[in-house]
Order: sequence, then structure tokens, then C-alpha cells
Amino acid sequence: MSLFTNLLNLHLGNKPREDFFTEIVAYFLSLNNDILLGWLKHHSIISDDNYSSIKISTQQEHKKLESHPDDSRLDIAVELSDGLNTDVIFIESKIGAKDGNNALRKYADILSNLPNVRHRILIYITRDYDPKQAIKEYCLELSPKINFFQLRWYQFYSFLEKRAFDILSQEILIFMRKNGMSHTNQFSSVDLLTMVNYNKTLNLMESTLSEEVQQEFKLAFGGVIKGAASRTQWKWDERYIIYTHFSPSTWDLWCGVGYFDLNPSNLTDYPYLGIFLQVSHKFGQRPKIIESMQKIINDKPNLWTPSNLKVLPAWSGIFYRKSLQDFLSEENHVSAIKLFFQESIKELKTVQEQYFDFPWKGVSTEEATEVDKEEDLDTSPSSVAEV
Repeated sequence: MSLFTNLLNLHLGNKPREDFFTEIVAYFLSLNNDILLGWLKHHSIISDDNYSSIKISTQQEHKKLESHPDDSRLDIAVELSDGLNTDVIFIESKIGAKDGNNALRKYADILSNLPNVRHRILIYITRDYDPKQAIKEYCLELSPKINFFQLRWYQFYSFLEKRAFDILSQEILIFMRKNGMSHTNQFSSVDLLTMVNYNKTLNLMESTLSEEVQQEFKLAFGGVIKGAASRTQWKWDERYIIYTHFSPSTWDLWCGVGYFDLNPSNLTDYPYLGIFLQVSHKFGQRPKIIESMQKIINDKPNLWTPSNLKVLPAWSGIFYRKSLQDFLSEENHVSAIKLFFQESIKELKTVQEQYFDFPWKGVSTEEATEVDKEEDLDTSPSSVAEV
């Protein structure tokens, strides 16, 4: 269980993953200057570490320059001083999103205009591949010039992993693994197996969620948003599901049936199969829904599993599920999984009618709105930890 992930799940509204992680890393580096300097030297960003003063700040605001359309806010700013000279480093961090609105170009301009600075350094560190050759060339054209470095978060993960001797650093590593920031740039044997078997695996999963299961889901809850299982959900939220909303145009109350926990950090763990009913922390009828969910857990503890029912504010829900491992002994996996999905749908329909005293109306594909583009993990609900 990740402390930082649980804390992030308590945040009201959209989860500010990048800002949250930026604050964690900046605080850690402010406590561990030796790791900061070692990391910078490791990537040849600085050549020595004879600094007598190190200052780290986050969300530092800079007024717009004449050529800029608006003000700038820096993720992390580092000032290194040896008593005579000062070196300044701006760090722009991205997890899921990419550089937008020419932010890096603006940061380079700001760096170049700073007075009394010896070395000016701009670091762009991302989880995903996002080449910035044009920015590197632009930085070299400025006067004074800017030294631009592009790094990936898996490199920091690898560096920190060898130096993670306290609880804080261990929690950072757990959070990075959970958010896909620990992957290297080398294909492992598992990656190769995944690559050559991807289409076969996807076809099997699709077949378990199509036809009879979709029809059962539509009859029970009124529709399937987008009409098919979402691979975007797989990428961002570690689940492959068909789903619908019960509050139009929002995720306030929704359910999904399919595969959950598809990217465990431990390769010996198995995904879960089943159905999930989840309610938002901001939904007006949340207290009544939580009360009903708790009754279901109390009455059917062997069938339903709670998620954050006692934590506020947080996404909360209940699972009707089994481990994929439970199906591996079956002669026909697809048929067995289909039957379980149909059973899951019927069970949720049963508890809906028995425990909830207001009607649910599933949102059909035609009613689905822009919120279902799911382009960013931070704008849709994620699976939450059990309590």
C-alpha cells in the first residue's frame, strides 16, 4: 500500500498528480542535498559539488517577459552557491501530460534573463518519451545560453533505488512504481512475451466482455458508454472494463465490469475480475450511498469487498470480484469468465434493488459527453485502496 497514493486519493476534485509528486520530490531533495548533487553529477549536469548553500523552491512564480503571453510558474527551482558564484536550475516535471504552451521556451527565456548567474540549467524530466531537440537548440542560441537536459523519471528511480535507506525514499519509490515511473528503456523477457502475445490476450479479454455480457449489462443498467471496453482505462487506471454512469455527464456514481489491477508492481500478483460500484467524494447523495454500501458489506461480507468506505473525502466503492487465478483451473477460461461477469452484473442489480432507495439510470453511448475522453488519469476516478 502506498502512503502517497492514499493521500493523493483524498484530494478533492481532480487529482493534481504532477504537483503532488513535485512537492514530495522537492522536499526529499531539500532534506538530502547529497542525493540531489549526486544525481546532478551522475548526469553530468554539474561538474563539482563544492556548494555552501543549496535552496530549493516549488511553484515559483515569474512575471511574464515582454515576449510572453502570460506569467510562468516553475515546478522546481534550485539555487546552488559556493559563496562567490550562483548556479540556477529550473526543473519541469511531467508524468502523464506533455509540455504545452511553449512552457520550456518561456523557462529558458526567464533563465537567460536572470542577473548574476554563472551556470543556467533547464531540466525537462518526464515519465514518457517526449523528445525536445528544438528546445535544446533554442537554449544554445540564447545569450547567455542555457544548458538543456532531458531526463526520464525511470532514471531517477534507478538512481534513488540504490540510496533508498529511509521510509520517505521507500515511499517515493512505491509511488513511482504505482504511476509507471520506474520502467527502464530496456525490453525484459516479460515485455517480449507481452509484445508477441498482446493481440491474443486482448482478443480473449474482448471476447469475455462482448455479446452476452454486454447485453446483460445493458439490460441491467441501461447502456454501455462507448459501446466497448476501454483501452484508455487500461493504460491510465489499470483496468479493462465496460462501464456506465448513473449521474449524467459525470463520474459521480458509476459502475464497471471487467478486469482490474492489470499492472501490479509484483509479477506474482493476479488481476481481479468482477464488477465495481464507485461514488465520488463530491456527490450530493454520497452519504446515503455509503450507508447502503456499508449495509451490503455487513450483510454479504463473503461476496462484497469495500474500498475506502470509511475514508473522507475519497472515492469510495464496493467490489464483487474474484482473482484471475481462480479461473485458471477451468477447462474453458473464456466461458467461465463470461459466466462470472454475468453473475456479477446480476448480483449488483440485486443489491441495487434491495439496498438503494432511488432509481439508477445508466447513461447510454449517445448520452456520453466529453468527460469520457479519458485523456488524463487525473480527470477520472481510479481504483482505490481497501480499508
